Amino acid sequence: MPTFTAPDGTTLAYHVTGEGPPLLCIPGGPMQDSVYLGDLGGLTAHRTLIRLDLRGTGRSAVPRDPASYRCDRQVGDVEALRVELGLERLDLLGHSAGANLAVLYAVRHPERVDRLALVTPSVFAVGLGITAEDRLETARLRREEPWFAPAQASLEAITSGGAKPADWDAVAPFWFGRWDDEARRFRAAEQRQRNDEAAALYASDGAFEPDATRAALADLPSPVFVLAGAYDIAAPVRVMKEYAGLFPQARLVVQSGSGHFPWRDDPDTFVAALAAFPGQVPAPPPGT
Repeated sequence: MPTFTAPDGTTLAYHVTGEGPPLLCIPGGPMQDSVYLGDLGGLTAHRTLIRLDLRGTGRSAVPRDPASYRCDRQVGDVEALRVELGLERLDLLGHSAGANLAVLYAVRHPERVDRLALVTPSVFAVGLGITAEDRLETARLRREEPWFAPAQASLEAITSGGAKPADWDAVAPFWFGRWDDEARRFRAAEQRQRNDEAAALYASDGAFEPDATRAALADLPSPVFVLAGAYDIAAPVRVMKEYAGLFPQARLVVQSGSGHFPWRDDPDTFVAALAAFPGQVPAPPPGT
């Protein structure tokens, strides 16, 4: 397992798998072990995936200064990895909360980003609003599922601000295109893989300057690929369309039947979309 040294001296780990042009992958969580990304549904047949273990997660060391868990302070870690890899420019993928870090890196180092892929991205860095109705409308697409009624009741409690601790577990089925035993195992592992202390500091005060970030992204020369899951209550399609509109060269692809982890819900469709990433931004499917 290769390692490198971050600007503050913290030893960070990364994992290299697959064949083809390199794609640097930043995990979400926030602050979750990158192992959950796996081979991104088989994308390793087309790309060499370089999965970064963010500081204090996976095989990376815990930093001396916990304040360095703040998202903007980790941009230097990504740049240090680029230097370690000897890459003049990067293809960069950020999933969920990891998209915040990917976007901040692109703003600070636009000359180093060849192409940017944002998979079911968090919107904190760009300051877009997600309403309760955005989430509830997306959830209602699952009304025929046997688990829907109790999960919907818990989601309504969460969006109204009256949630109890049990409600957060009850809405777990909404994160997946299929709520089956495999999804339950993935969910249980996910909760063990996250650094909760780091997650609490990731978006702390000062991490994001949305107005400045949106202004910078409006001039980003790199092609951008935004992939949304049609069932994803965390990154609803309406907001993902708005997100894609922040970039001068962006394509939005909505993967049907998928939630927050689209490479798990429909690997073939996900890989087909991402496999085009070394070339042009994928053409829109007919009728979109």
